[in-house]
Amino acid sequence: MSKEIRIHLNDLLDKYDISLNKLVREPNIEPVRLWELANYKRKTINIVYLVRIAETLEINDIRELISLEETG
Repeated sequence: MSKEIRIHLNDLLDKYDISLNKLVREPNIEPVRLWELANYKRKTINIVYLVRIAETLEINDIRELISLEETG
C-alpha cells in the first residue's frame, strides 16, 4: 500500500462558509493553484500556500488542512 497527502480545502471552505473565489483574494495565492488544490489536481504542494491558507482561515491545527491517507 502507498500513501498520499490529501488537502481538505473543500471541506474547510464548507466549514468556514467561504467560497474559493473569496479565498483567492485573501491569501495572495495564484487562483489556479488554489483551484488545483481544491480539485486534487496538484502533485506538489508549496508549504507557503498551506501556511497562507491556514492563516486566512485562522487554522491552528494543520491536520484540519492536510492528512496522510492510504491509497489502493
